[in-house]
Amino acid sequence: MRGMSHSYDDRVLALAGLAQSLQQVRRIAENGQSETQIAEPVLDSVFRIDADSARAVYGGTAALAPGLRLVRDYFGNQSDPLLPKLALATIQLERRFNGDGNTVQAVANGLSELAPRAASLGSTHPDVLSALGGLYADTISHLRPRIMVQGNPHYLGQPGVVSEIRALLLAAVRSALLWRQVGGSPWQFLLARRQMVEAIERQLR
Repeated sequence: MRGMSHSYDDRVLALAGLAQSLQQVRRIAENGQSETQIAEPVLDSVFRIDADSARAVYGGTAALAPGLRLVRDYFGNQSDPLLPKLALATIQLERRFNGDGNTVQAVANGLSELAPRAASLGSTHPDVLSALGGLYADTISHLRPRIMVQGNPHYLGQPGVVSEIRALLLAAVRSALLWRQVGGSPWQFLLARRQMVEAIERQLR
């Protein structure tokens, strides 16, 4: 990531991207539909590998307002109890992913091939979601620990729903990667809560 600073502002944006991705996973698993406006910025982020800033990864701070509010709720102990567990599992999975050079290269190659189609159709187009979901299934889903998504079996049995969930899990891993790149550490959840909340409030102004 070129010239990426390591500030709390960058870290909370990465966490917001992670939370926003996973909240959409939870929503789709429960009712079969995502909110396009909320899902699109995080899905777009998987194609912005060489962005100059955390803000640029998501196309601006405003696009992450839902995720920033979710992270603020977490620090205020008001969050969906399953969301932090999914986030922790994703952060652990990203570390495994980053240590597996073959998988990293396979994902990079797949995204490079898919990028022109995503630019033409949009990252939330069903064909793009299907391709992103297939890429996740062929690569990251083979790593451990696997991310287990709970929800309504009626929706979790539908191929289109499964593809979109996998596409959003890929976006979540991308945000976890960014979190580590900008100096994020699990210790900060315990030792830097005040700085993180202040950074969230700055971004939401």
